[in-house]
Amino acid sequence: MITQKNEKKQATILEIVRMSTEDGPGIRTTVFFKGCTLNCAWCHNPESISIKKQLQWVGSRCIGCKTCLEVCKQNALAFTETGLLIDRSQCTGCGDCAAECPGTALELMGKIWSLDDLVEEVIKDRAYFKTSDGGITISGGEPTMQAGFAGAFLKSLRQKGLHTALDTCGQCNRDALDQTLPYAAMVLFDMKLIDPDAHKRFTGHDNKRILDNLLYVANYIRSHVYPSALWIRTPIIPNATATPENINGIGQFIAKNLSDVVDRWELCAFNNLCRDKYLRLDQKWVFHESELLTKEEMDVLTETAKSSGVDRKIVFPTGSTRMESSETEEKQEIQQKVGGSNVDFCFCRPKLT
Repeated sequence: MITQKNEKKQATILEIVRMSTEDGPGIRTTVFFKGCTLNCAWCHNPESISIKKQLQWVGSRCIGCKTCLEVCKQNALAFTETGLLIDRSQCTGCGDCAAECPGTALELMGKIWSLDDLVEEVIKDRAYFKTSDGGITISGGEPTMQAGFAGAFLKSLRQKGLHTALDTCGQCNRDALDQTLPYAAMVLFDMKLIDPDAHKRFTGHDNKRILDNLLYVANYIRSHVYPSALWIRTPIIPNATATPENINGIGQFIAKNLSDVVDRWELCAFNNLCRDKYLRLDQKWVFHESELLTKEEMDVLTETAKSSGVDRKIVFPTGSTRMESSETEEKQEIQQKVGGSNVDFCFCRPKLT
């Protein structure tokens, strides 16, 4: 981890995503910090878990020139019948191979940013924030792993009059919250599983510290001007979090402890678009074969959440659901009329508000 001495001056950033509408109100720029304190079995961003820079190979871009083998000083690369093999025990993440790859098949995930440079980069989007009441969200990974930098970054943005949001899993020490909360206009807080044993089984830690920190955040909001808003986010994962018992338990916790400070509870539907990420990192994903939830399944869990004791108006299901059989039949019928199975399109549902 970056040392405390340098923490406020630089940080390891995974990605900067512009025009986001999923990480707080309005149009936002989301800064994803690298490194996480949890290891969720369903993680959609496995490249964010390690704070170290990581190399990934995108086979579809590779032209087979083997330039990467020539420039790798650690001899960590080799070509096999199935493609490029990365010896991750030898790879130092120097990035030489990615810099020299003519096909951009090698990518180094993670970049060291200075505080001033990162602030300058994100304020380029100021016009979008003003027109949409948006702002900047710091996410991850877990941004509180680099709390000194994260706090200084949020503070600088607040001084420039920009709306800021902290997206956290809550698995952090209290000092990390104290360094970031004063400069966050709002907090997005994950509540994944209410049962501590299940939480440990699926994420690597039980939820005691997380729930304690959530109560701390709630009390902080009650006694301070900022943050002024709290959103709870629950990933809805098949065979893990997507049970009525879990959703009802989380809802009861919110109703009992947070009803006066929570503005929104998002039920974030599972997606499986991250499959290739695991392959590129030479990792197996236990949810590789899992399908999206159906609309009926999400509707049941949404109603469970609304009936758990919370204000029904704060519950918002988000994300895509699996195409139902009637829609599949409709698609096939239209394809036959307009030219066969190569014609593709999507069925769009109204945005939930």
